[in-house]
Amino acid sequence: MSSPTPDSLLGPADIRELAAALGVRPTKQRGQNFVIDANTVRRIVRTAEVRPDDVVVEVGPGLGSLTLALLETADRVTAVEIDDVLAAALPATIAARMPDRADRFALVHSDAMHVTELPGPAPTALVANLPYNVAVPVLLHMLDTFPSIERTLVMVQAEVADRLAAAPGNKVYGVPSVKANWYADVKRAGAIGRNVFWPAPNVDSGLVSLVRRAEPIKTTASKAEVFAVVDAAFAQRRKTLRAALAGWAGSAAAAEAALVAAGVSPQARGESLTVEEFARIAEAASSRGAAPAPRNQESGK
Repeated sequence: MSSPTPDSLLGPADIRELAAALGVRPTKQRGQNFVIDANTVRRIVRTAEVRPDDVVVEVGPGLGSLTLALLETADRVTAVEIDDVLAAALPATIAARMPDRADRFALVHSDAMHVTELPGPAPTALVANLPYNVAVPVLLHMLDTFPSIERTLVMVQAEVADRLAAAPGNKVYGVPSVKANWYADVKRAGAIGRNVFWPAPNVDSGLVSLVRRAEPIKTTASKAEVFAVVDAAFAQRRKTLRAALAGWAGSAAAAEAALVAAGVSPQARGESLTVEEFARIAEAASSRGAAPAPRNQESGK
């Protein structure tokens, strides 16, 4: 038997009853694993340092476990939900369990990757249990689209959390690490057990904290130019940058010239570079009049 859920938050029995009433079965396709533990969602809100004046955006609210905990503390919460049934049901759940805060809740029924504006005041924080299969692209899209987001705390697969928070030289340091660091200072902020989810996932979860940089990285290169270098550098991890960036630069010689101009060893590998060094490489290529058009990771081989 589960213990009663304190206050207005959802417990295991509440989640299952809601799901049954809605005919909802969590799907792997959308990476749905609902949090069923009230202590866990309150811990997430505390770890995110949500303040009474915060306007929080949540991606993938599901049945509303974390949404209700956020509404306890934040000034406003806007939830972005792609699932038709869940999006239709959430406002009623909020109204029933937290009626005095219902006017501070807004729902955007959309794919988060397509969201370019939100109702009400600009968001100051992003707090979410992100679907594992789209966690990194959704996170980067939200940080890029909403520069007003100062603090972010996301729950993701532990492996993804490690990648996002990895420092140069770490074996899992890669494209997500560098791109997240373009926007924010990133760190691991804890682990989450499997038994707080329904259904329990077969992987561990982790919390990642991102605090937006007070000052953007100083570079004359555009974000697209910098990210093109990053994609190319990691498309062939085992190669030196001189070789890995040859396709991006047009030739190995052009890649070497850009690297030397940026003060980066042509024999270095992508996993040893900071985001600032990637920016210097993009800037060096641009200043030499040889900056290639940004390309995606697949074509950066």
